Amino acid sequence: MNTSTKKTVTLEQVSSSIGRPHEQRETLKGLRLNKIGRQSSLEDTPSVRGMIAKVAHLVRVVDGKK
Repeated sequence: MNTSTKKTVTLEQVSSSIGRPHEQRETLKGLRLNKIGRQSSLEDTPSVRGMIAKVAHLVRVVDGKK
């Protein structure tokens, strides 16, 4: 039996999206964040890492674990 554990990354929104470009607001929605203080756990994939890089000034990585 193959027991693979998926890596996850937990994000928290630390800054508002007010006044930000539409693309950054949509990226936050894609990361399941839309209010300051919200946290979201997502699978750690290259596409998610790219989204995090795009809005790195608005979020912080709380935890990245297996």
